[in-house]
Amino acid sequence: MDGAEVGQTAPVPDHSTTGSRPHPLGVRLRDGGAEVAVLAAHADGVWFCALDPTDGGWLERQVELTRRTHGVWHGFVPDVGLGTRYGYRVAGRWEPALGYRHNPAKLLLDPYARALDGRLRLRPEAFGHVVDERFAGDPALRDGRDSAPFVPHGVISGRPFDWAGDAPAAVPTADTVVYEVHVKGFTRRLPGVPENVRGTYAGLAHPAAIEHLLRLGVTTVELLPIHAIGDEPGLVAQGRVNSWGYSTLGFFAPEPRYAAATDPLDVVDEFKGMVRGLHEAGLEVVLDVVYNHTCEGGPGGPTLSWRGLDAATYYRLDAHGGYVDTTGCGNSLDYREVRVVQMTMDSLRYWVEEMHVDGFRFDLAPTLARGHEGFDVEHPFLVAARIDPVLGGVKLIAEPWDLGQHGWRTGQFPAPFSEWNDRFRDGVRDFWLAGGRQVAHGEPVGGVRDLATRLAGSADVFPAHRGPLASINFITAHDGFTLADLVSYDHKHNEANGEGNRDGATDNRSWNHGAEGPTDDLGILAARRRAARNMLGTLLLATGVPMITAGDELGRTQHGNNNAYCLDDETTWIDWDLGPDQLALQATTTYLLRLRREHPVLRQDRFFAGRPVHSDGTKDLAWFAPDGTEMDHERWHEPSLRTLQMYLHAVVPDGHGRHTDESLLVVAQGAGSPVAIRLPGLPWAARYRLLWDSAHELPPGTEGGLSITHEAGGAVVSVPAGTIRIYGARATP
Repeated sequence: MDGAEVGQTAPVPDHSTTGSRPHPLGVRLRDGGAEVAVLAAHADGVWFCALDPTDGGWLERQVELTRRTHGVWHGFVPDVGLGTRYGYRVAGRWEPALGYRHNPAKLLLDPYARALDGRLRLRPEAFGHVVDERFAGDPALRDGRDSAPFVPHGVISGRPFDWAGDAPAAVPTADTVVYEVHVKGFTRRLPGVPENVRGTYAGLAHPAAIEHLLRLGVTTVELLPIHAIGDEPGLVAQGRVNSWGYSTLGFFAPEPRYAAATDPLDVVDEFKGMVRGLHEAGLEVVLDVVYNHTCEGGPGGPTLSWRGLDAATYYRLDAHGGYVDTTGCGNSLDYREVRVVQMTMDSLRYWVEEMHVDGFRFDLAPTLARGHEGFDVEHPFLVAARIDPVLGGVKLIAEPWDLGQHGWRTGQFPAPFSEWNDRFRDGVRDFWLAGGRQVAHGEPVGGVRDLATRLAGSADVFPAHRGPLASINFITAHDGFTLADLVSYDHKHNEANGEGNRDGATDNRSWNHGAEGPTDDLGILAARRRAARNMLGTLLLATGVPMITAGDELGRTQHGNNNAYCLDDETTWIDWDLGPDQLALQATTTYLLRLRREHPVLRQDRFFAGRPVHSDGTKDLAWFAPDGTEMDHERWHEPSLRTLQMYLHAVVPDGHGRHTDESLLVVAQGAGSPVAIRLPGLPWAARYRLLWDSAHELPPGTEGGLSITHEAGGAVVSVPAGTIRIYGARATP
């Protein structure tokens, strides 16, 4: 399709006596053709444009839609079927100051298209207004050139797919371990995956990829955006792409660039096959979805779909037709409009019912709940998502901030939403990295209160009725430093992005441990590795739902780039050629995840009471100072205290007043020198066994790894500086 000549036949009005309906929106095949319905509430005319292949190009057959109901244009289009390429043309007012940008010269993508043919080729013809070759121009001046050869076309889908008895993995939230992964970056260099499917949906479902996921022990694969992508003009002008995909061109179609298949319907089937393969392995599939804005950007952006159909409905505009931007991407979809809520809900249901995904992570979620007075916890979208019978069985995860006024909303989304917990991220980084630097420099630090709160589930952030499983605990994500870079760089190094290192966050709470980036200093390298283990240990031992960024378990680096959104190269592709240190970190991550699976006390679904709840007078959660006494008010507020013991009481009763599982003691030692620790004695424990020690490069059960040792309750042990230990605790000798 790319760049092919598009000829046109004379428009044909829809005078069919065959009935059509304004709902549902999109294209529905039936005998002899298709019913179509598209929202264009402010348009004067709408044409369905079927693109029939000819030698070296396409012949555009236009059918005028003559029925209009509540702003929806609908009709029956004869002689179209499965695989037909199509788009819309819309006539109407051109008054940008009022939000009206109708331009019949532009072929518009159906917002409900399930498959796409061809990639967007951004050229001046793709803009509704006049621009030059660098995409600069006057947004008020309408352009009359045809965009059809340069924009993706919708493809009528609906081909049956053999799901072979597919069923959702249905992992309980308490058992969930999220693994954030980029479809291409994960397998582009993965040995064992055939070259022709590396970096694709098929590659992610290949046995070599699934083997890594299962061996590691994650349960839920969270895919960076796979909705159809439109690269921004600024990136195209530099010869770059939006590698992360947070620039949506279609909310119903999978992105074709991630498919090994080339036929649009085969792309859909390849995505379905990926989901089926991951389900067969017991893995869930969650999509990172970007319903807050589109790839059309601000007023200077291209006219590809929503803008040409009904910008005044789809986009949040001010009184002068300007774009209200709470996303930092030029536009925001207007969730005050019921049609925007409808489109989002229709899309979500489609991905669950037709594509079998298991949940969604909502990018910049407050934008989806902004009403006339700002963020509203009872916003129609949040209500609809909570009560919808299709979405009731899937995971809903909010990124609880956007760039608008009062946009930070962590802890304020309603159940059953979980939320990315930035308080956890920042608190853990502060304790081990920013605080570690202060300790190394002899500066005062902030004590252990915040670390304890994060370990126990962040009850200061989430209300009791939501519980700790509302917290998606994470230390890194796609945006920001990788774990390896977090312990290796004090400053971002984003020069490769072409923005003069101005992009990306400057507040990283990182620590390079004495040298910026690569070094041969063995002491610095050892300190970095231990810091990484401490961070992973904190993440995987904390109450809540942990999320690991793909590659962190392998020590993946982006060479200090904390905003590699436009780099589709070795910077963002996981390097699977692992050295001994990387293999050791992988073994450590795998071991910690196994501990989490084996110990129910690490997977609590309610906040701890923190008071005596057992017959022997012990608490479900108890905190101890280094001397083995319970923490009191003065110790909690002691700014120099950097050592803490967390006792987690066993939770599985045996029916005879005891428990079948093991209690745990977590020791976090962030001081700059060894500290003598007295392990709590009876009634807490008569004996302990050391299960993991971050001071060791390798975990128990590996060659050269930590040997499991035993200690009596009340014993005094020396814990090295900057170390986490975890002990199994038994009340009987």
